[in-house]
Amino acid sequence: MAQLYRPFLLVLTLFCGFISASAQQQADKPIRGDFTNLRFEQFAKQIESRTPYRFFYNPSDIDSLIVNIQATNQPLRAILRQLFEGTKFFFAIDQNQRVYITFDRPIQTELPVGYFRGGSGSTENDSTMNAYLRLGKAKRVETETKVYDIGKRTNPIRPGRSTIAGSVRSISSGEPIVGAAIYVENPRIGTVTDQFGYYSITLPRGRYELKLRSIGQKDTRRRVILYADGKLDIEMEDDVIALKEVVIEAEKDVNVSGMQMGQQRVDIKTIRQVPTALGEADLLRVILTLPGVKSVGESSTGLNVRGGSTDQNLILYNDAPIYNSSHLFGFFSAFNPDIIKSAELYKSGIPSRFGGRLSSVLDVQTRDGNKKKLVGSGGIGLLTGRLTLEGPLLKDKTSFIIGGRSTYSDWLLRQLPNSSFKNSQASFYDLNLHVTHDFNEKNTLYLTGYLSQDRFRLNSDTTYQYQNQTATLKWKHIINNKLYSVFTGSYSGYKYNVYSEKNPINAYQLDFAINQSQVKADFNYYPSNRHAVDYGISSTYYKLSPGNFRPRGSESLIVPDLVSSEQGLENAVYIGDKFDITDQLSISGGLRYSAYTYLGPKSVFQYAPGQARTENTIIDTVAYGTNQAIQTYHGPEYRLALRYSLSSTASIKASFNRMRQYIQMLSNTTVISPTDIWKLSDPNIKPQIGDQYALGFYRNNRTNTIETSVEVYYKTIQNLLDYRSGAILLLNHHIETDVVNAQGKAYGIEFLIKKSTGKLNGWLSYTYARTLLRTNSPNSAETINQGAYYPSNYDKPHDVTMIGNYKINRRFSLSLNFTYSTGRPITLPVSKYTLDGAQRLFYSERNQYRVPDYYRADFAMNIEGNHKIKKLAHSSWTIAVYNLTGRRNVYSVYFKSENGVINGYKLSIFGQPIPSVTYNFRF
Repeated sequence: MAQLYRPFLLVLTLFCGFISASAQQQADKPIRGDFTNLRFEQFAKQIESRTPYRFFYNPSDIDSLIVNIQATNQPLRAILRQLFEGTKFFFAIDQNQRVYITFDRPIQTELPVGYFRGGSGSTENDSTMNAYLRLGKAKRVETETKVYDIGKRTNPIRPGRSTIAGSVRSISSGEPIVGAAIYVENPRIGTVTDQFGYYSITLPRGRYELKLRSIGQKDTRRRVILYADGKLDIEMEDDVIALKEVVIEAEKDVNVSGMQMGQQRVDIKTIRQVPTALGEADLLRVILTLPGVKSVGESSTGLNVRGGSTDQNLILYNDAPIYNSSHLFGFFSAFNPDIIKSAELYKSGIPSRFGGRLSSVLDVQTRDGNKKKLVGSGGIGLLTGRLTLEGPLLKDKTSFIIGGRSTYSDWLLRQLPNSSFKNSQASFYDLNLHVTHDFNEKNTLYLTGYLSQDRFRLNSDTTYQYQNQTATLKWKHIINNKLYSVFTGSYSGYKYNVYSEKNPINAYQLDFAINQSQVKADFNYYPSNRHAVDYGISSTYYKLSPGNFRPRGSESLIVPDLVSSEQGLENAVYIGDKFDITDQLSISGGLRYSAYTYLGPKSVFQYAPGQARTENTIIDTVAYGTNQAIQTYHGPEYRLALRYSLSSTASIKASFNRMRQYIQMLSNTTVISPTDIWKLSDPNIKPQIGDQYALGFYRNNRTNTIETSVEVYYKTIQNLLDYRSGAILLLNHHIETDVVNAQGKAYGIEFLIKKSTGKLNGWLSYTYARTLLRTNSPNSAETINQGAYYPSNYDKPHDVTMIGNYKINRRFSLSLNFTYSTGRPITLPVSKYTLDGAQRLFYSERNQYRVPDYYRADFAMNIEGNHKIKKLAHSSWTIAVYNLTGRRNVYSVYFKSENGVINGYKLSIFGQPIPSVTYNFRF
């Protein structure tokens, strides 16, 4: 049988060779013709009709290329050389007569001769290919020149539109890239990846070149033929650049082209140059340098955003609220800088998916962890140490990241000459865990846990402890290219206790706790590139233990005192819609409807109508059973935003939003304190309602390297809480008798100029802002300042911040920061009098005076290790000086009676320069 087949195989081989040779001869046949004033697409079709050649190119690359050639028996190669001479176009023809046209870079259709045996090749193109391979760029060239078919292939391509969707990840770590821009040039259509690195873009069916751009990544592109809806996952290479930039926005022109106003995105990798008090990169310290964001003074990470109090900020850590965001008296924030991926601050135009606070939302997201290999990073400073490990549990499928920080500050306290500090102790730690698992291309699970604890004792036997706990479980499900969902369950807990046990007879312990559980479902729908819809539903359960005072130890004679617990349930449903009406005009609208119910068991005091609420005006007590509805508040929350583009480099934006807040913090200090308590709205304390109007103008230079903006805002707040003089907040069973209902208004203007690239970069901001309060009760006992407006505790009209960074070379960079602000308001004694033989003080109207103005300069030098690729660990040093001039900025003013005379004193937190040295490493 084999002998019978051999003649047949020989004939078949000769026949195939003849056909191939005939095709080659036909392809090499000289071309004659008049190709004058033709678009390249027309020229290619004429050549394809005469020869076996088939052209492959990106229409957007050659849309402006006009052919003017008269061919007289010339081969195609000669014609193309003549056509592309003096341009950035290249061509390559493979052995199957396929012609590839590329722009700005050549391609190879086969490997160089002798490549696999180490040969160098003989042509210039072969040398170019070898250079690419030696530099490790072969894969990138392949992915950027390869043509990807999206959807089921049809011939011809059917008219209409289809959607490409997928994820964008780092090629080195496998982590999603947030805020990457994906776009095509013609027609000009684009989108950006969300917090999961997911994108969806709808285009007319046909050939395209998708271009990708992201800060910290090399620009790349993908050639696609879009036949129908399909998926395209993309990997981007890390971009190691000589000049490390400090960039706040993910996209260079997002402040002009983006819909959102009053939004700042911070990448934690770019803020390590900013000096801080004790040497560690700190997210909240950088947030405080942005326009419209303030704090009441030194050692405070509490944010006052556009006239709001610290409790009016929703700080989310992987979708779980953080109730105390500071460590070690406010010197450190609660966020480990090595864990954070990004943070977004919303000051106005807050998206409808967020609710529950009036002033701002700070959305902090952690990294997913390296899916390719095990790596680590950390740092050692004068007071703290940190270590982070990350890597794959199942390569390219499951990753983890775990990090911890701790302090060893007691040794430094013992070195201070002041005896009160020598006898003090202070410490904290925090732990982070994040696990990501990809079940398949449509389902991903995220698990996050966070635990922190602070403990300190200041020259006394009283010890303070407080603790944060959060846990989040999130499931992302891609339904189709235009719709995906995220289901989230989260838990947040905050508690503190204060105890003293030096004297066993008086030993005591005071406890407070708040627990919050939430479930929610969010959906994102992209019907087209001009239209994006998000909607969802959520339910939040609050449980508070407002105070438990009890004896500590068997010998203690302390009488227990327990304030009854509180429960509340907040439900919300929302929908938001963003629509690009034209290329210049975009509108975003949203509606959130929230309903809150105060739940039993609880005994509620009722007061005599028309009289001030005091213990003497209580007329009845009503008891409610477990889970019985006591009081319900509900109402709509409106969101509206407009953007009008004046040009490609300038735009105007406007926004309005209404927010409702059903939980508030009670504190008679101006900063977040471990002994602050939180209070739910009930029949006697109404929820806060805030309306904000904002208008902004934004302009960049043509290269988007210098950004300028100005925003003005006006805000009104209803049902604010202020406190009567001498109010007692701890262990108060009827707290409504020590608070007064107030109205607030805030207004201001914010200027920002920022340079984000080059050796010299940074930003300069100026804010003028006022925050005023007024009580509106008809009872004089509940009226402050005779019912006139008075400044809030955090009213600081003028604020100037300058952040300057200079990159000397690859290894050395310098930073110099400056901040100035008006002193915060204070109530001072204006006279003294004698009553019953004792000297007493008469105080001014509330917040009528101010402490002295605040200004401070900081300096830092960052020293990178050598840039050898193969080394045990890559290291860097940060040498910083906080409060470079040693100015004694006044934090507060207090008075003491000494020998029958009342003397006033100014308190400063840092009265001298604070140097620090931090060693950072990664491996």
